[in-house]
Amino acid sequence: MAKILLEMKNITKTFPGVKALDNVNLQVEEGEIHALVGENGAGKSTLMNVLSGIYPYGTYEGDIIYDGEVCNFNTIKDSEEKGIVIIHQELALVPYMTIGENMFLGNERGKKGAIDWNETYAEADKYLKMVGLSESSRTLVKELGTGKQQMVEIAKALAKHAKLLILDEPTSSLNESDSKALLDLMLKFKKEGMTSIIISHKLNEVAYVADKITVVRDGSTIETLDKHTTEISEDRIIKGMVGRELTDRFPKRHDVKIGDINMEVDNWTVYHPLYPERKVVDNVSLNVRKGEVVGIYGLMGAGRTELAMSVFGHAYGTGISGTLKLDGKEVHLKNIKDAIKHKIAYVTEDRKGNGLVLSNSIKINTTLANLDSISPNKIVDPDKEYQVAVEYKEKLKTKTPSVEQKVGNLSGGNQQKVLLAKWMFADPDVLILDEPTRGIDVGAKYEIYCIINDLVAAGKSVIMISSELPEVLGMSDRIYIMNEGRFVGELNAEEATQEIIMSNILKSGEGA
Repeated sequence: MAKILLEMKNITKTFPGVKALDNVNLQVEEGEIHALVGENGAGKSTLMNVLSGIYPYGTYEGDIIYDGEVCNFNTIKDSEEKGIVIIHQELALVPYMTIGENMFLGNERGKKGAIDWNETYAEADKYLKMVGLSESSRTLVKELGTGKQQMVEIAKALAKHAKLLILDEPTSSLNESDSKALLDLMLKFKKEGMTSIIISHKLNEVAYVADKITVVRDGSTIETLDKHTTEISEDRIIKGMVGRELTDRFPKRHDVKIGDINMEVDNWTVYHPLYPERKVVDNVSLNVRKGEVVGIYGLMGAGRTELAMSVFGHAYGTGISGTLKLDGKEVHLKNIKDAIKHKIAYVTEDRKGNGLVLSNSIKINTTLANLDSISPNKIVDPDKEYQVAVEYKEKLKTKTPSVEQKVGNLSGGNQQKVLLAKWMFADPDVLILDEPTRGIDVGAKYEIYCIINDLVAAGKSVIMISSELPEVLGMSDRIYIMNEGRFVGELNAEEATQEIIMSNILKSGEGA
């Protein structure tokens, strides 16, 4: 029998008014990949923050036994000294520093207070080679794509002599090929004897790499599935996560009534704001009708977000040309305020960075895009603001004890609902949803899909950008396929398949 490397026994962690972890138990064997799955707010990240010393000893109850020894970690440095290294969903790299500088930040190479740069870069290059990156360690991090930055984070962990690597949603911002490369790297490390814990909402990836899967629900461990003794399917994992079988992940729309064209974009071209010679959107045309969900699918870097933001009051880009029509009339939107006034909303893919003010309450965030409606005589009416926030909390079933709660304290799925509420309160006719379910679990995804269906049932138009092909196929009435700044295909839902969509992208790339 394999050695138990890590045991977390009876872990209980309480925040004011909320029991985040309730008597949680976890066992991880040496040399295995162990997945933690559960809905947003289930307690997965909290458990790993306890393990890594982010929540220090004394702030929780229970025991951590690592490599046969009871450990009381007070800081991240304490856990790292034992070889436990955590990589968070938001990458912790400094863009204007080199890869080598980032890799040894706080862990510098040198003697007597002086950094030895030759040793730093030589060591960094060694670890980059281990993760399959050919870039020089003297390259600035800002010059790397997200996939390569994730690999730098793993190289950084190896430089700390990681024995237990914890990855929290490592592929949430990666395209399919970068995700596969990262998962294959985990399998390679496993062969070399490394132990890993992965937290992920992408159940196909979990099933691909994990030896065991522990399901956490409402702060408690529900079960641990072993690949060697149980057939692990995505449906089986979902049943454990949500407490029921989710037979259809995409809710059906009934009595669909698709009306006239609501918004039309013709010959739309956009150049990069910093490199004005670089065309990021190339002569694109699209339309969306009332009561219709139009999907836009493309690989990372295809230009989808750039297109959406440029249409939304020129929020991105330079040298923008083309025509935009709303209800058949050409309009010129100079800024975001113009776009909101013309009933267009853009729900950003970056809810934490650009969508929400995390330090503010649900109440304040909900009304931000439509302050005029709660501000008679230009002064915010706090009672009206509270009433609106409570109404949308109930309408979207946001899990929170109060709308006075800080948004930063909510799970990802509930943060996404607050972001949707903010734009729904602005009462748009056209909603552009950019990765609306990124980093949220299957249960919360289903609720977001129901909200989208309710919006189009009310006659709104929805443009949905997504990197998840099943989501695009499951939710869209029509799909535009984008590659290298251009639309390379348009399909009705009935004729669209994953194979046809990928074929359009690959064939268009060959001719480029």
